[in-house]
Formats: sequence, C-alpha cells, structure tokens
Amino acid sequence: MHLVCSQVSSTFPSSSGSVTALRNLSFETVDGEFLALLGPSGCGKTTLLRLLAGLLAPADGTIDRIPDALDRNDRVLLVGQEHNLFPWMTASANVAFGLEMQGVPRAEREARAVELLERLGCAGKQRAYPHQLSMGMKQRVAVARCFLSDPAVMLMDEPFAALDFQTRLVLQQELLDLWEQDRKSVVFVTHDVEEAILLSDRILVLSEGPGAVIAEFNVRARRPRRAPIEMDEELWDLKRRLLESVSIAAGTERFAAVR
Repeated sequence: MHLVCSQVSSTFPSSSGSVTALRNLSFETVDGEFLALLGPSGCGKTTLLRLLAGLLAPADGTIDRIPDALDRNDRVLLVGQEHNLFPWMTASANVAFGLEMQGVPRAEREARAVELLERLGCAGKQRAYPHQLSMGMKQRVAVARCFLSDPAVMLMDEPFAALDFQTRLVLQQELLDLWEQDRKSVVFVTHDVEEAILLSDRILVLSEGPGAVIAEFNVRARRPRRAPIEMDEELWDLKRRLLESVSIAAGTERFAAVR
C-alpha cells in the first residue's frame, strides 16, 4: 500500500485561538519504501502521522490509501515516542495483541510473539510486565507488536528518541534487520539526521509550522546497512545538505559543521 497526501491542512483549537499545524502538504509514499520525515520542532510531524493513521481527519485536502496487489491487509499502524503498552499484559501478550484481535489461536500467536521477542533481544522477558522492563525493552516490545500485527504501512514517531546513544544504535540495527526481511512500507519521524540517513531510502524535510514539504532527498547507500552507518563522501555531502535544509526550515542560517 502507498499513501497519497494532497494539499492536506490540519488545524486544532488552543487557548489563543485556532492553530494550523499543517498547510497544503503534499507527498506520496512508495510501496516497500522506508521514508523518513525531518523538520524542526512544532512543524507538525506527529500530527501528520496521526492523520496518516486515521486518528485525525484533515481540515482540508485528502489522504488516500492506494492498495497494492501484494498487500495482505489495509492496516496502517503507529508506534509512538511512548510505548503505549498495556500495563496488565506481559510482554508476549502485548506483542500478540494484534494477532488476538485478528482471531489467531492463542498457541500460535504466543509462539510467534516469543520468537519475535527473542530476535529483538528480549529473550527471557516474555513473561515480564511493562513496569519490569527498561525503556529500551519497552520500545522493543512496541516495535515487535507493530511488526507482528503485519500492517501494510508502519508509522513510527521518534520511537528511539528517549533512549541513550548505545541503546539507540542497538535498536536501529534491530529495526533494520527486521525490516530487511519483508520491506514493509515505513514512515519514520526523527530529529536525527544520521538516523534518517541510516534507515531510510528517501527523506522529506518539513518547514517550520505550519508544516509543508520543502525538500526531498534520496539515500543511495547500499543495503543491508549497519549502525552506525559508515559515512563516505556522498553521505557526508547528503548530511551537509540535509542540515542546511533543516536549518532553512527552522528559519535560521546557522547549521552544524559535519566535517
């Protein structure tokens, strides 16, 4: 499945009046693509993911879901910055929740959940409850739940932002390894330019709010990739251009040196 946003605008009320989060935003995803969204704080990236997930409706414009012949379903699922696990369920039960809603027998869904948790470095944590898990483990469980639900499109809103550097590297690699197996369509929000380069096939830069797409970059690094990504001359140049673009989006001419 791919998603088509056409002239999408989004507004919400506030104490000082109506606020426009997105204005006339247009872009299209590609089947099997890992797409990253970059932009300054407040540019509407999270609002956009909620619109794509169907949790919000646009004030103007349209968001169309175009099915692909190979799609097994039409689900679009969101993994947020917060893990949003059910506190009364074990790790394996949380991961298997989507399968339970699909009517998969208990033995099968538990076996598949345990297998995926082990692949994500959570062996021995299957019976733990969320309050017994580290933040990194909770995010692993949240990612596993989304993958095991087998959506047509995965939406990820800075899922590793709250983690320390080393844990982020581990989870970035685990996500890459998991994604390589069936190349699900992913839309991934991040503030980290190198994370966007490591993970994605294409990067969109959004303007300062109200958000709109102001730049697009293709990442030509060969797959499979390893975290942290090895930056050659082409990728250093891409990083420089991305930082320049994000700086322009934020309304400032200053951007970090990368050499």
